[in-house]
Amino acid sequence: MTVAVPVISDVTYQDLVVDPYPVFKRIRDTGPAVFLSAANLTLVTRFEDITEVERDAETYSSYNPASLVHNVMGPTFMRRDGADHQAGRRSLDPSFRPAAIKEHWTPKFDAIAGRLLDALAPTGEADLFPALAAPIASLSLMELIGFRDVAWETLAHWSQALIDGGGNYSRDGEIERIALEAGKSVDEAIDAVLDYHRANPSPAILSSMLHTDPPMPIEEIRGNIKVIIGGGLNEPRDALLTLILGLVQNPEQKERVQASPEHWPLAFDEAVRWISPIGVYPRRVARPAVLSGVALPEGAQLGLCAGAANRDDRRFDDPDSYDVFRAKKSHLAFGSGPHFCLGSWVARQNIGRIVAPKVFERLRNLRLREEAPPVVRGFAFRGPVSLPVRWDP
Repeated sequence: MTVAVPVISDVTYQDLVVDPYPVFKRIRDTGPAVFLSAANLTLVTRFEDITEVERDAETYSSYNPASLVHNVMGPTFMRRDGADHQAGRRSLDPSFRPAAIKEHWTPKFDAIAGRLLDALAPTGEADLFPALAAPIASLSLMELIGFRDVAWETLAHWSQALIDGGGNYSRDGEIERIALEAGKSVDEAIDAVLDYHRANPSPAILSSMLHTDPPMPIEEIRGNIKVIIGGGLNEPRDALLTLILGLVQNPEQKERVQASPEHWPLAFDEAVRWISPIGVYPRRVARPAVLSGVALPEGAQLGLCAGAANRDDRRFDDPDSYDVFRAKKSHLAFGSGPHFCLGSWVARQNIGRIVAPKVFERLRNLRLREEAPPVVRGFAFRGPVSLPVRWDP
């Protein structure tokens, strides 16, 4: 027996931005796929249902010309399936090979983190969003992409504008305008360095795209770089802030992690499970389907809600708590299947093994400020937008 898609219409978009988790639980308990009027999407929120969708690209397609991401960023390999998707990923392989990460990128990431912490440590207090996480993520991504003469603040603005546009489910015209304007600026920054990367092959992403065989068309390069600027900046930025928040709110866990460096990767993975930086990503129903008893019509717009699935109490015990030492189970913060995030190993290396340990080593007795509590916001993309802290300088 199949049933029609249930509808929830008494939730506002602002409810989702401020705290989506009660809504996510309600959707999970309502059904495997539920149309949420506030987002104009059919949300899939259960862990097992999302993994089923990810395994069936013929039914649940990433290609969707009507999607917000396509509108803002243009054609990208992330919004393709099968051979086209794999070809796009292969073009980036040289930038993300283990040897490139270890020998080329790790020293650069380490230097960036060291320089910023050298300047920050003597001050004794800061909001770590603008003072540390945003510049670290931006400067690291600038190196990865291969941009030159772009301020970290500019790249951070582009990233926020693009992810706001890609998650603009409220259909706000001003958000769309700012996102499209940022996209044009990204195109100009790409054009400014193309000749350099053609003449100077390197592990940089732009170099990898230009030197693949055959070279990637310029429109695809532009679209792919925009997607990378979105997810490749906000995900490590928000993962770092979430990891710090989780540990300072749980001093016993912080002490155990600091005492045993092998626990830092666990702290990172628990952070992105607890508050998933990329919380929703789209799929299009390419042919009539039934998902766990719910009939989905052809053309339906799905939102695969990793942020909800990563707190699915059918899979995780006490899912709303940050617990580095919980029973180890895979999560969906980096997606799954063929679309598993290509940059996940870079994020794990940079944030989990380099930056986070340095932060707690250099900012001694790191703690929240009672008079200025942290602020976490977002629906499709979520993370701390303010993390005021103190430490012993």
